[in-house]
Amino acid sequence: MKTQKKVGIWMDHLNANLIDLEATDGNRTITSKFNYDVQDEAIRKSENGMHNKRQQLTEDYYKEIADVILMYNHVLLFGPTNAKTELYNYIMEDLRFKDIKFTVEPADKMTDNQKDAFVKKYFEN
Repeated sequence: MKTQKKVGIWMDHLNANLIDLEATDGNRTITSKFNYDVQDEAIRKSENGMHNKRQQLTEDYYKEIADVILMYNHVLLFGPTNAKTELYNYIMEDLRFKDIKFTVEPADKMTDNQKDAFVKKYFEN
């Protein structure tokens, strides 16, 4: 029987905390390059340019997360914004993810310990 690799990803539009309870090197964080400084700079040039920049950098952010997800069989996406749903929709367009089980759950802002406990409790069931 194949080992089930599981990961929980707490995310918003700026950060994704990847919580692999079996990892020995701790949790990993992926940060979007579309931060407030980039937004300010882009909007000074033009509002249309800012939207294009946001779309490009958000897609890069989701692609970076998606590349990590390919190493897992079961993924829990959770967090306070709709970024988790946007990532899920982005991933579902790609056939490489068809054999990965996804769960999308709402969650509030959490401490690192609360995120770990949420993931642990979810995968215990």
